[in-house]
Amino acid sequence: MTKTLFAEFTARKGAEDEVTRLIREYALKVREEEGNLAFDVYTKTATPRAYWIFEAYRDEDAFRAHLNAPYGAPFNAALTPLIEEDASVLTFLEEIDRA
Repeated sequence: MTKTLFAEFTARKGAEDEVTRLIREYALKVREEEGNLAFDVYTKTATPRAYWIFEAYRDEDAFRAHLNAPYGAPFNAALTPLIEEDASVLTFLEEIDRA
């Protein structure tokens, strides 16, 4: 079953350019993961410091491989001091069966 989630965080004032640079670099790596189906990064039109990331992985194993990728911890360590939250806020999603 596909593992789908929505991650969100807010860049601190003045950190937007650095956050954007970091997330762009990270997205390129994540999109190359064998089990990654989507890693789409957005900012809110009304609040450009608010970032929303839609992620989808082939299954739980692919998501676990993503979590264990060697570039994940350095990305999070660099991101954490640049955002208002303690970490990205994750919301896991389940698709409603299509009729």
